[in-house]
Amino acid sequence: MNVFERYLTLWVFLCIIVGVILGQTFPAPFHWLGTLEVAKVNIPVGLLIWVMIIPMLLRIDFGALHEVRKHWRGIGVTLFINWAVKPFSMALLGWIFIRQVFAPYLPAEQIDSYIAGLVLLAAAPCTAMVFVWSRLVNGEPLFTLSQVALNDSIMMFAFAPIVALLLGISSIIVPWNTLIVSVVLYIVLPVLFAQLWRKLLLKCGEAALQHTLEILGPISISALLLTLVLLFAFQGKAIVEQPLVILMLAIPITIQVYFTSGLAYWLNRRFGEAHCVAGPSALIGASNFFELAVAAAISLFGFTSGAALATVVGVLIEVPVMLSVVYIVKRTEKWYVG
Repeated sequence: MNVFERYLTLWVFLCIIVGVILGQTFPAPFHWLGTLEVAKVNIPVGLLIWVMIIPMLLRIDFGALHEVRKHWRGIGVTLFINWAVKPFSMALLGWIFIRQVFAPYLPAEQIDSYIAGLVLLAAAPCTAMVFVWSRLVNGEPLFTLSQVALNDSIMMFAFAPIVALLLGISSIIVPWNTLIVSVVLYIVLPVLFAQLWRKLLLKCGEAALQHTLEILGPISISALLLTLVLLFAFQGKAIVEQPLVILMLAIPITIQVYFTSGLAYWLNRRFGEAHCVAGPSALIGASNFFELAVAAAISLFGFTSGAALATVVGVLIEVPVMLSVVYIVKRTEKWYVG
């Protein structure tokens, strides 16, 4: 892991502090940035999200999809977790903790929005960081690559219906046109653009692709941090008034990570998969494409919404929680193959 990935939680905490201070000190510029919208899409954030997402998608090789059949049991388990368990279990956890347990301590007008943010986070399987987690558990590289490529392909068609279904069950109305625009803008177009760019770079050799990724890496990181500063500048008042809201949102997210990763890990063992597949399967099943979730939350509910804050909490706890899962997977390898 590079320095940014290893200390992601620290950077997010710093963004919270910087964003809150700037938002409280200079509210007018941030209010102006919030008004720069086209079809409910904030232009500055849309551009920043693209700068974040494109380098990640450049790493995806959709040509690896043929590898799916070699590890069909592990692929099947991960797909089951990502699309049949994870979004629905998060909706349930949101109902239990946000609408019931913590409801007296949260602003009533934001409860629906918090639940929506949790659902958006759970409905987007991770695209980039899972390569790091897979390497840390000595995962099968081709399995990880083919699984991520397959998830990205499915996400283009399944993300919007699953989000709309779960939010509808929770009596949270979202405009379908805005949801579809978010999918096209933050999934379909970036995937097409990144794959075209990848193809052009590979014509010049693998070294050209790697050199481009090295250049884009710091730019992508800067875009993520700047987006977080903007979000916390808008969320500053809510955080100052209720600082424990971040902890209350982190609890269902953390529980779900351990539940989904544990279920995927156990199912792979039951179906006879090797540990080098079970490890990344559990990690892919648990982690989130938080960049997409943040972008969709802003488009659907706005900068100052509870949904935007809930998705950012997912960024905050991503590294420490997932590293704990990596530790468990590595420490239990003997149990798994025994």
